[in-house]
Amino acid sequence: MQVVELGPGEMAIVDAGGVRKEISLALVEDVAVGDYVILHVGYALQKLDEDEARRTLELFAQFGGLGAPAAP
Repeated sequence: MQVVELGPGEMAIVDAGGVRKEISLALVEDVAVGDYVILHVGYALQKLDEDEARRTLELFAQFGGLGAPAAP
């Protein structure tokens, strides 16, 4: 998911295919708006580089998991 807004503390809003969620960044350092993260049960587990994130989102879209990825 892509980070679209940093919140108070270690919270952020992320988006994937128009689905937005509030998550915790407590387990990942140096996350900024525009970064992509792997998410599990409300926590960002790892940052992804943009190319890897795009490939992953394209695979999800092919299998019907998400809509087409948004342009960065």
